[in-house]
Amino acid sequence: MPSSSTLSTVPASLAAPLELPHELAAIRDQAAASGLPYAGGVTPQAAWALFSAGKALLVDVRTAEERKFVGHVPGSAHVAWATGTSLSRNPRFVRELESKIGGKEVPTLLLCRSGKRSAAAAEAAAKAGLTCIFNVLEGFEGEIDEQLQRGKADGWRFHGLPWVQD
Repeated sequence: MPSSSTLSTVPASLAAPLELPHELAAIRDQAAASGLPYAGGVTPQAAWALFSAGKALLVDVRTAEERKFVGHVPGSAHVAWATGTSLSRNPRFVRELESKIGGKEVPTLLLCRSGKRSAAAAEAAAKAGLTCIFNVLEGFEGEIDEQLQRGKADGWRFHGLPWVQD
């Protein structure tokens, strides 16, 4: 298993700009037609298929603490959308994201806890000219349910997709 330092960096094979896969091109076209302010949303299963096939990068936008204590996707990169217990917005997010992924046109999937922060992050990235930024719907833990718990109806972990915990 890779060391934890390798898990937080973009794999060398994915560092170069990638072409937009046809699956994501169709989603981007649909998002544009519906007026979505970013390239679109993908299911966790589709995100894993694209990421594991080397067709897109996966960037976790949760806090470092969430990644460490809740878990993260092996090989995913990390750029926090917000930090600290008050979730203060990272003013350098877009600049850090572009630097981490290597350009404005690199197919990238953003993942957060439930899909809300990653949607806001995708919108901010799109406004800054990053054209291929997609939101992973449902997030890592999924929506909160009637019992005020996550992970019982949707989300990355609910679907049994690969993840590790420090």
